[in-house]
Amino acid sequence: MISPHASVCVYCGSRFGANPAYEADARALGANLAQEGWRLVYGAGDVGLMGAVAQAAQDAGGTTFGVIPEHLLKWEVGKRDLTQFIVTENMHERKKVMFMNSDAIVVMPGGAGSLDEFFEAVTWRQLGLHAKPVFLLNTGGYWNPLVTLIDHVIEQGFAEESLKSYLTLVDDVPALTSALRAALT
Repeated sequence: MISPHASVCVYCGSRFGANPAYEADARALGANLAQEGWRLVYGAGDVGLMGAVAQAAQDAGGTTFGVIPEHLLKWEVGKRDLTQFIVTENMHERKKVMFMNSDAIVVMPGGAGSLDEFFEAVTWRQLGLHAKPVFLLNTGGYWNPLVTLIDHVIEQGFAEESLKSYLTLVDDVPALTSALRAALT
């Protein structure tokens, strides 16, 4: 049985990106999280995909938990109407609070910040510091180059093949929702 209090951390861009499908998936994901009764944990921004996923979760009656560092309050337009809104001193604290308050990680299309968050979660998993599932939402094949890079890292002897087992690539929101259901049971 799925925990009614499960929390899903979503890492994603503070921009919308070039493909309208990114925003559509952000909105669909936010709505699905609310419909499943899962709390959204995210970076508390009200811009780009961050704002879209949060607004969709709120519109669907979901619970939202946002964490933003003080220096990004204006840049990412801190979304203060969340169920919980936490301001941290820095990015490291933000990532720690988000991670500690989630049961699963979803990485949507995004930039350097999303990559940083992804690699930290996967590295911590590789080191045995957690067993939380990490999903890449591969909207329009966005993460295909990253998967190629991970394969290259393994082929060049800098990681074991097991590295790939710490992440799950999913192509769309329905597949992600199913994978989350399976992971959170």
